[in-house]
Amino acid sequence: MMNQAGGSTSGSGDAAPAPRRNSKRPKYSRFTQQELPACKPILTPQWVISVFTLIGVIFIPIGVASLLASNKVVEIVDRYETECVPKNMTNDKVAYIRNAAIDKTCTRTLKVPKDMDQPIYVYYQLDNFYQNHRRYVKSRNDAQLKDAGKANETDSCDPEKTTADGSPIVPCGLIAWSLFNDTYRFTLGNKNLSVNKKNISWKSDRNHKFGKDVYPKNFQNGTLIGGAKLDPNKSLSEQEDLIVWMRTAALPTFRKLYGRIEVDLKENDTITVTLENNYNTYSFNGKKKLVLSTASWLGGKNDFLGIAYLTVGGSCFFLATAFTVIYLVKPRKLGDPSYLSWNRNPSGR
Repeated sequence: MMNQAGGSTSGSGDAAPAPRRNSKRPKYSRFTQQELPACKPILTPQWVISVFTLIGVIFIPIGVASLLASNKVVEIVDRYETECVPKNMTNDKVAYIRNAAIDKTCTRTLKVPKDMDQPIYVYYQLDNFYQNHRRYVKSRNDAQLKDAGKANETDSCDPEKTTADGSPIVPCGLIAWSLFNDTYRFTLGNKNLSVNKKNISWKSDRNHKFGKDVYPKNFQNGTLIGGAKLDPNKSLSEQEDLIVWMRTAALPTFRKLYGRIEVDLKENDTITVTLENNYNTYSFNGKKKLVLSTASWLGGKNDFLGIAYLTVGGSCFFLATAFTVIYLVKPRKLGDPSYLSWNRNPSGR
């Protein structure tokens, strides 16, 4: 019976079908089917040529105006970190810069190539200095900088957070510790050119990031001095050299504003610069430059922006001309737009 039953079972045809999945179609929606009203332009040759021509017409005048503005900027750049090393110390520059007993005073002479109208901006430029290094950027405490009640907060300020006896450093961190400390004095003939260092930092930084009641404490009191010292009798919001330095640069070559000369300079004027070459860039093969520059409506000297606009505008003009020639010499018949899917089946059903 069992064999017979088994035989009848095996010969009873196909097994029962597996349960089917829910095959119900989802509810139709123009949103999910991407059939909402939209701009679906057809790029005809006329449209393409017109767009490229329009971009060229807009970009080329902007590029020309940018280059003209940049060319009006007068700039004097003087690299001095190698020239200011005594000849007997050129083979050991690190020992020279670390020896406090050696006089670091250096005299440079600058010649004005063209008339420079005030204000003349004085910058210091550093090359090969990576202010954007992750550990360097993090080595600060913003709460401490703007609130006197949080002077003891030195989190994330390693390795410059406390003194040897555990007292907090204000301002703490590597950024403040490495503050640039070269100084410049300018003379034109027998006349001293004063440098205005007021309002050289961002107003938002002075008002919101550095407290008016926060004063330096235990700053640069260790055995290893990183850079400039701060006036303990002036609040951090008044110490604008620090505020400028604390706005870290994104690239390893950068300029920071030192001050402004508010006197016109004439062509062929000779400026004598007496500087203190204190800042150590020799340990990492860095470069130091003094920059005097005027400004235009576009800012400082920047040829790249004008060249970029001219390149894009010229390329668009070239493409427009090439497409026009191709269209006139060997035109192609445009397809019938009624065959496009959104024209042929606009409802999607």
